[in-house]
Amino acid sequence: MLPLALFDAAEFFGWFVENASYLLVFVFMMIESSFIPFPSEVVVPPAAYLAAQPGHDMNVVGVVLAATAGAIAGALVNYFLALWIGRPLVYAFADSRVGHACLLDREKVERAEKYFDEHGAVSTFVGRLIPAVRQLISIPAGLARMNVGMFVLFTGLGAAVWNSVLAGLGYWLGHTVPLDKLFDTVERYNSYLSWIGLGILLICVAVILYNAFRKHEKNEKK
Repeated sequence: MLPLALFDAAEFFGWFVENASYLLVFVFMMIESSFIPFPSEVVVPPAAYLAAQPGHDMNVVGVVLAATAGAIAGALVNYFLALWIGRPLVYAFADSRVGHACLLDREKVERAEKYFDEHGAVSTFVGRLIPAVRQLISIPAGLARMNVGMFVLFTGLGAAVWNSVLAGLGYWLGHTVPLDKLFDTVERYNSYLSWIGLGILLICVAVILYNAFRKHEKNEKK
């Protein structure tokens, strides 16, 4: 059975170590990638840790593949919910008097959709590397009707990079840290990864602002 305090990270961590399998990696990474908040660091690192132990029936490549497949499945949940439910609501708002009062209309929404369809691949890939953004980046992709094949490709690539980092950490700890110290060690390293993710986010924002101002300057010169 699942522990009663499902979101008690330490308790779940202990339960997962005892019950880990490719199926559970897939299921919980699907949950993590959907709209339900769930920490990936309590799934991939312990699974990779176990894969590093002699005689265990999982291997680290299988862990990354199962985690990435789960991340894609969860991202598609968000994508299609945004497409089927969120998009009609956005257009209804854009066509309303309130939307017009907020300087929003159907033409602007269509332009935003076109922009994300053209440039959303990079946003989707990078977004998968940033904590707290990973679960959300699928929503604008769905709202903008981003090509689903491109969405799956770049979601999968970004998720594979992130899961490889987590799996590499867990596999390395499998050779260096005793099991009773694993949770605390993963928590410590996860804080470092969060800071790295924040740095990536700031760099992306800086690049976007730089390009926006550069285009503005070019238009002024013309």
